[in-house]
Amino acid sequence: MMGSNEKEQIAKFENDKFAQEYLEVLRKLIAKKSIFAQGIGLKEVAAYLKDIFSQAGAEVLVDESYQAPLVLAKFKSPNPQAKTLIFYNHYDTVPADADQVWTGDPFKLSLRDGYMYGRGVDDDKGHIIARLTAVCQYLAEVGALPLNITFMMEGAEESASTDLEKYLTKHREDLLPADFLIWEQGIKNAKGQLEITGGNKGIVTFDLSVKSASVDIHSKFGGVIESATWYLLRAIDSMRDDQGRILIDGIYDQVQKPTERELELVEKYAIENGKGLTDLYGLELPVMLEDRQAFLKRYFFEPALGVEGIRSGYLGQGVKTIIPSAAQAKMEMRLVPGLTPALVIDKIKRHLLKHGFDAVQVIYTLGEESYRSDMSAEPILRVIDLAKQFYPAGLAVLPTAAGTGPMKMIHQALQVPMAAFGLGNANSRDHAGDENVSIADYYTHIELVKELIKSYE
Repeated sequence: MMGSNEKEQIAKFENDKFAQEYLEVLRKLIAKKSIFAQGIGLKEVAAYLKDIFSQAGAEVLVDESYQAPLVLAKFKSPNPQAKTLIFYNHYDTVPADADQVWTGDPFKLSLRDGYMYGRGVDDDKGHIIARLTAVCQYLAEVGALPLNITFMMEGAEESASTDLEKYLTKHREDLLPADFLIWEQGIKNAKGQLEITGGNKGIVTFDLSVKSASVDIHSKFGGVIESATWYLLRAIDSMRDDQGRILIDGIYDQVQKPTERELELVEKYAIENGKGLTDLYGLELPVMLEDRQAFLKRYFFEPALGVEGIRSGYLGQGVKTIIPSAAQAKMEMRLVPGLTPALVIDKIKRHLLKHGFDAVQVIYTLGEESYRSDMSAEPILRVIDLAKQFYPAGLAVLPTAAGTGPMKMIHQALQVPMAAFGLGNANSRDHAGDENVSIADYYTHIELVKELIKSYE
């Protein structure tokens, strides 16, 4: 049941000319598939973004040098001394294939029961349009911006921001000088608090592959012939204990320890816990860490090794009595400052050789480093102060999120303070079926961005 504040926000949204106008833009944007992993719609959506930002008065540059075009849209202030704010967003989405359950067409924006549903409505097309709506509202009311605003929109974020580093090198002068960068998205947590975060974990993904024979073998030899499947499972098991601690030599030696302020922020504001995850995801296996401090330290400040999928042998109907000749696994490690993808892959290869798994082939697939902020920069403190008036339940200020994105890459290129906050919720279901945002949260984000612009007058 919606509270009075939610009803008020929905009413304002429904009566706001610009919000309604740009809702139709969002509807068209979500209908246009843009999936880097499948090579779908990237140039078409970049062209559409050029059109809508040009119509809003921005100077737009679309660079198609690589597979996913980069879109830069600049709104300029008449004040030559004006500061510059960058919005980093991405217009690509993950697929919405048959393996996910949706209650409607994922590429048709639907509004019902106080929510918007559609692929990309939170991650990340909804954020692009909500922020553009705030800029256009301010321009209509005031006539000129008190600061320069640049929208930087890439199309490969869901595939480790392929080629973004090349674009950043090429367009560094187009983006600088800058004073503050607002990250792609963020959520209102289960307590109703706006999360404002200053970093994210990195990632390295890799495939493990074993071939034990030229063909599958009759399983009557199972007591005397090694199986690729068993071999791979033992190799994977050697890399992590049953409490989630990574057993690869030297991994923890490289990890950058959190500062006192970072620890204090997590202790004060983090709400994640085992029970909450059990309730949210319907967990049927126990969480590995019950102690709150140990749980939060692992979640925010330590690497995590995961199995994305395993494939081997026969999984069809009935029985096929074989010893599989090959086995593959898709793996990942979430990284924290101090760990680079190349370093981790090297240590994994050394670990497998040391433990006798020389038949395992390790194939690197993608990687991003991690970034973390202590949240003390002036522009971040400004956002924190402004946000308090829009979120009665308060704020949760965190030095990092556990998700992954190209924050480190962008910070290395631009050297500006960065913070993430947005219009998502604790169950926005990014990357899953029925991805959603609350209409009230969507409109509140518009109001907060508009108030942030106003604060630079």
